[in-house]
Order: sequence, then structure tokens, then C-alpha cells
Amino acid sequence: MLRIIMAVVITVVAGAASAADVKVLAALVLQDALDPLAAAYARERGHMVTIAYSTVGAIRKRLAGGEHADVVVLTSDAIDDMARNGEVTAHARVAATLTGVAVREGAAVPDVSTLEKFRAVLKGARSIAYTDPKTGGAFGTYLGQELARLGLAEMVNSKAVLRRGSHEIVAAVAKGDAELGITFISTIVSIRGVKVAGRLPPPLLGREDFSAGVVRDSTAGEAAAALVRALGNAQAAKVWTAKGFVASSSNP
Repeated sequence: MLRIIMAVVITVVAGAASAADVKVLAALVLQDALDPLAAAYARERGHMVTIAYSTVGAIRKRLAGGEHADVVVLTSDAIDDMARNGEVTAHARVAATLTGVAVREGAAVPDVSTLEKFRAVLKGARSIAYTDPKTGGAFGTYLGQELARLGLAEMVNSKAVLRRGSHEIVAAVAKGDAELGITFISTIVSIRGVKVAGRLPPPLLGREDFSAGVVRDSTAGEAAAALVRALGNAQAAKVWTAKGFVASSSNP
């Protein structure tokens, strides 16, 4: 009997010793899918996963300032750049999202199918919410540049309701603080009180790919690498798709 008890204690202690704390820094737009994916991974593997969300630019600054993280989930361009600089080791693409227009539930759905129609919608809108380019968000920066190139920046800026990220943009539309919201479709479909009017027309339509990578100085070991793999597997693809993302090809 004593041997059996000792065997159980040893097993429990060994299991506790193998558990790891995995700290993740991730792009804010991923929150609706990444939260349940991380929770499922934690339940299955017995590890603790904590996630801090912010813009891509802010996360890069935090890491450069010495903040510790084990895994980063950012735009693929950012992860590729970090890999070239030796800041991340194992990395893989996990999902993508497209950009679109949000309107309040019950509001008339504007036709944004072409650039000319979208231009007319922007002119007629009372207020337009989108990401403040100064926050370092990848899409906010891109949209600002494209609006300037198309000669729409001054007109849109005069009606701008600037927010920090996609969730704040959609919330502004839901509360009636903005008539239109320009952001990622994956966020629009995740929040009650709003609906997707349509994708942004070319050349404004954006596809943002996201990748996960293990930070070079991670202290979580295999637990961090396993999380990166889990975010791109077939089971995760179902969650990404349900949350309005385009899932990347499943990893073996």
C-alpha cells in the first residue's frame, strides 16, 4: 500500500514539475480566437498560458525594452522580421483576416463593392471609426497611407473617430459613436450589435496574415514550441474559421 501511495505522489510531483508558465504577447485583433485556443491548450497540456494584447508596434517596443515573453503572435511580416533578426526561433503561420466595413445592427447596409461606391459612402457618412495610425497598428498605418494616396485622407479625417484597435472601433459603431467602422471582419462578426456591410473594395482591401513564434529567450521550453504548433493545427483551424478568420493550412 505504501508503495502505491508513493508511486502516486511521484507521478503528481513529476506532472507538476513538467508544467510551465507560457507568457504570450499577441496582436489585439486576435483576441476572440486566441483566448479560447489558449484555454484549450492549457487544459489539454496542463500548462498556464497568460496573454497580453496590444498593437504590433507596441509589442515590438515592449520586447525591445526588455519585456519577457515566451511566444508572440503578430503579423507574419513582423514575425518574419523578428526571425531574420534572431528574435524568434520556431515560427509558423496560423491565420489571416480580411478588412471590411461595420455598420450598426438595423442600419441600412451601404454598397461598398467598388472604390467609387465606397468613396460615396465615405462622403455621406457622418462619422467613421478606424485605428489611429499613431498607435502602431499595422492596418491603421496601411489605411492611412492608402487614403492619402487616393486623396481621401482629408475628408475621412474630418469625420474620424480614432480608436486604439479593432475591438474599440466596432464598439464605437455598436454604441452609435460612429456610423461606420473600418476594421477586420473577424472582429466585426464577434461583437453583438453590428454587422458586416461588406469587404473593403480593392485597392483598400487588406489581408493580414498572422504567425506565431517562440521568443529566443523563452523560459517555457517545449511548452512554448508546442503552443505555436497547436495554434496552426487542424483543431485550431475550426476555431479560427468560426471566429471569422481564414485559417492557415493545417500543420501535421
